[in-house]
Amino acid sequence: MATSTVLLVEDNPDDEQLILRALKQTGISDTIEVARNGREAVDYLLGVATPPRLVMLDLKLPKMGGLEVLQALRLDNKTRMIPVVVFTSSIEKTDVLTSYDLGANSYIRKPVDYRQLTDVVKLIVSYWLQTNVAPPTER
Repeated sequence: MATSTVLLVEDNPDDEQLILRALKQTGISDTIEVARNGREAVDYLLGVATPPRLVMLDLKLPKMGGLEVLQALRLDNKTRMIPVVVFTSSIEKTDVLTSYDLGANSYIRKPVDYRQLTDVVKLIVSYWLQTNVAPPTER
């Protein structure tokens, strides 16, 4: 039986470690994959046999920005239904609007405080992986 995955797209090593620690504290059994730039994220998503149950996407990424990643995912039939939570430090109105225009399912600003970050990650996991009914992977 294939294990389910969550893809974290994050280029900041400190944020990556904090988010991974917070994800582990939630007790989810999903494998957590990490892409450290936009190109790596798209290559992973388009190349993997079983898409992840959730993508947590930073916007400010090297090689290919998060908005470009989101656009690429929504244009491909294989990846267009994957829930994408934009999880970024940006509070720019244009980033919020463009993210939703391109098909983001949620836009959440990363808290600076670790305890708040942990609480937000728990909410993301609770809603997107435990409460939300995801679209079927096969039609």
